[in-house]
Amino acid sequence: MIWVRIDNRLVHGQVIETWLPYTKARAIMVVNDDLADDPLRQEIMYLAIPHDVELLFSRVAGAGEALLRAEESLKNTHILVLFATCSDARNAYTHGLSFSQLNVGNLHYSPGKKQICDHVAVGSDDISCLDFFSRRGVTLDFRCVPNKPVQVTTW
Repeated sequence: MIWVRIDNRLVHGQVIETWLPYTKARAIMVVNDDLADDPLRQEIMYLAIPHDVELLFSRVAGAGEALLRAEESLKNTHILVLFATCSDARNAYTHGLSFSQLNVGNLHYSPGKKQICDHVAVGSDDISCLDFFSRRGVTLDFRCVPNKPVQVTTW
């Protein structure tokens, strides 16, 4: 099973302590162009995860192919796919990464953004991106942690 999440913090305690057990993921694939080219930051993330969890990195445009390779090599392993932004998730989707559900876990507030729940603030680009997924039938799941109910039904 594949679980796709947007969380601008990427790999952090909440992902490790709540989302890994919830999704039963034994692998995390971080899809981010900057991190895919930064071995030092990758090494720092490796230090944060349990030793029995695989950590993979992919560029956005190659995420679909990277996920296929991961599924083939990790056989029957649940994979948690992490994006920092909605636009990265949309770009990966348009380049072939297929998914039917998207967890919107954390998008920080900044000037010009509207807070739609305690963990998600959206600007016009985010709204356009969420509309893109909604029009394609992707279920949007606005939860910061898995034991909370979905907190947003419209944006």
